[in-house]
Amino acid sequence: MRQFISAADVSDINALADKALAFKKDPWKSEALGHHKRIGCLFLNPSMRTRLSTQVAARQLGMECIIFNITSEGWALEFEDEAIMSGNTVEHVRDAAPVLARYFDILAIRTFPGLKNREEDYSELYINQFIRFAGIPVLSLESSTLHPLQSLTDIITIRECIHENPELVRRRPRIVLTWAPHVKPLPQCVANSFAQWVNAWGAADFVITHPEDYELDEQFTRGATIIHDQDEALKDADFVYVKNWSTFRDYGKIYCNDPGWMLTGEKLAHTRQAKVMHCLPVRRNVELSDEILDGSNSIITQQASNRVWAAQAVLSEMLEAMTITKR
Repeated sequence: MRQFISAADVSDINALADKALAFKKDPWKSEALGHHKRIGCLFLNPSMRTRLSTQVAARQLGMECIIFNITSEGWALEFEDEAIMSGNTVEHVRDAAPVLARYFDILAIRTFPGLKNREEDYSELYINQFIRFAGIPVLSLESSTLHPLQSLTDIITIRECIHENPELVRRRPRIVLTWAPHVKPLPQCVANSFAQWVNAWGAADFVITHPEDYELDEQFTRGATIIHDQDEALKDADFVYVKNWSTFRDYGKIYCNDPGWMLTGEKLAHTRQAKVMHCLPVRRNVELSDEILDGSNSIITQQASNRVWAAQAVLSEMLEAMTITKR
């Protein structure tokens, strides 16, 4: 694996998840793999779990991890080709990326959509320009449209729960991704990515439920069943993933902020005692009620802790690929 940008970079999702769970049992078993290797984590927007889990994972593989917050500690970067840099940008990625490639063995990039121009955000200009000009392996810590490490984590967590439940081992689980209200418009990244990964995994019946006008990009949701009635969608669910996202067609807007879409214990009664997931951070009693977050159905802490093992599995694959290339 040279890049990790989306589900398309993974040939066998189950095998990668198995690798992550093996690291969960024995975190230091491949400590020598990253000896004398360095990962540079570049953040164009803030992070807590992604940053910390990647640092922990890299260290457990023997790597040195250096964090750089570009927006607060570095120059404003220019990403457009043939730009006349007479504005606020100080350095072009064409100049910065090749130098960073001399410092690091792997570059990890976290970007964020502006939610103003859909074509610009969905072109993935920022991360693609780093890939283009750095020439070394690039790992996405979230991009304008996708969050692959989060989605791998989600699959890992679902598989853990399936293996703990003999009934789910015998049949296909029903997974529901449900929109939730929020106080501000959020990107589609997590929802896009979760849909992409569950569809690529292909081991579940997958439903997406949201108010009308909150359709996601079909390139990610194709294969899922779309239902606009949340109660109907939740019926017989085994897993419920709760996430807000803004509009895709009339880009980056909030049309509906109906508090009735918040997941509650009453709504959970429609499910098969479904496990409840969220990527965090979560707005309590806006997206999810206290009774759900603090209840026995919540696997949100388990899900967040699995971020380490997802990152470690991906980094180990990238390091192994580098070793093979040098032979």
